[in-house]
Amino acid sequence: MVRLPLSPVDLERGRRLGALLRSARGSRSMLEVALDAGVSPETLRKIETGRIATPSFPTVAALAAVLGLSLDALWADVGAASGSVRPAVEVAVAP
Repeated sequence: MVRLPLSPVDLERGRRLGALLRSARGSRSMLEVALDAGVSPETLRKIETGRIATPSFPTVAALAAVLGLSLDALWADVGAASGSVRPAVEVAVAP
């Protein structure tokens, strides 16, 4: 399977995700957070540094849960800079 190269927007979104997770981790050790989330410390390090720009949803969800982050808020923060935040469902409002 050939993986398409990531766009600059994808790379920037990955850097923002990593920075937000690193900030939320605060003074907790990378090892502690990684083990609590069920991921390897190396995977967490790569996500935090942007080397894994598109981690799997279960990985992001596990890290968010351990760090006490809302997935909605996390996505809004990560996607806001790239302009990629769009509603999943368009809702029509009756006049």
